[in-house]
Amino acid sequence: MAVVNLILKGYASLRGHSPKRSKQPGFTIVELLIVIVVIGILAAITIVAYNGITARANIASAQSAADQAGKKIAIYTTTNSDQVPPDLATAGLVNSSSTSYQYTPNATVNPQTYCLTATTNGVSMNIATGGTPTAGPCPGHTGTAPKTLADGSSCPAGYIVVPGSSLYGTKAFCVMKYDAKNDGSGNAVSTAAGLPWVSISQNSAISTAAAACSGCHLITEAEWLTIAQNVASVASNWSGGSVGSGYLYSGHNDNAPGNTLAADTNDANGYAGETNTGGNQRRTLTLTNGNVIWDLAGNVWQWTSGTTTGGQPGNPGFGWREWNSVPGTGTLTPNPFPSYGMPAASGWTSSQGIGQLYSASDDLGVRGFYRGNDWYDGGFAGVWALGLNYSSSTAYVNIGFRVSR
Repeated sequence: MAVVNLILKGYASLRGHSPKRSKQPGFTIVELLIVIVVIGILAAITIVAYNGITARANIASAQSAADQAGKKIAIYTTTNSDQVPPDLATAGLVNSSSTSYQYTPNATVNPQTYCLTATTNGVSMNIATGGTPTAGPCPGHTGTAPKTLADGSSCPAGYIVVPGSSLYGTKAFCVMKYDAKNDGSGNAVSTAAGLPWVSISQNSAISTAAAACSGCHLITEAEWLTIAQNVASVASNWSGGSVGSGYLYSGHNDNAPGNTLAADTNDANGYAGETNTGGNQRRTLTLTNGNVIWDLAGNVWQWTSGTTTGGQPGNPGFGWREWNSVPGTGTLTPNPFPSYGMPAASGWTSSQGIGQLYSASDDLGVRGFYRGNDWYDGGFAGVWALGLNYSSSTAYVNIGFRVSR
């Protein structure tokens, strides 16, 4: 009422009289409408400001809860021979009226790992072994994954937002929705139309990706693994309708047709260009925030920025290997094994559509990482498929790339 009285007094002054002495009609309809509009604007500003303050408070609370939970787990792990607590109660964490926890320990790897989600008033933050709180839930946990970047900026055209992973040290980032394409002028673009840009070395892909946009770069190993872990935790990406049931769709990899394919602007048409439809050849995978990515597996191999000069997991001599039977994890960083981020994946094979590893534990050459597989390698293809036998200067017709920012 104080604001209304001030506005009325202001109009009265403009009319040259005091409302107490006026014998004339109070105000015209136009003047009253102006007052109503001003009040509406002030109310909207107040609501927006309040909602912003509330949202920031909830984010801070969830972040604090995740951080404190991580510290409790770290203390337990340190005092229990590097074993993570088997459950929330053992870690000393109890759900309250304002904050709830979800916890997934992973005792299948050494050292053991975990991922924990803390949710406060509908806001979820996750924290993993050695990490810091990151927006959104752990893969496989319930909660709302962010569709925007933390700084409020938007992604370039043709890119989508990927929720970050505290396990891999990634915050929400942008990635090409499609394989990189050459726009005809040597620029990397993300469009459904056209065939993937191939016959490009890792070295050239790095410089080309950097020129794609401000802050752009060739997708890193941590970013690729973040996406793989994320899509594998979404039930709709599995033929059986639940995580681990049936197989994870692995894209165009059956050599039918025997060439690369363009994508489709309609994400519902995940079998675009395929001869065989309805099986594991689906080319689209959905992230926990609802965004869709094309051809993360199949169609063409894709360079990441990772390199190694040794420490490859596996056996001496290059060969294809199932992830769950690789003798020795090697020294690659970040850890490329599916089970590192998802305990259930310790038993998955290429039958689950995750792809295989092509490596040699005795190789000491400078090797670039390439992932996902191509249009003719069948069961070797999948979101965790990894090849480690090519140098950074190698360029082949079946290897392309993808850009992140």
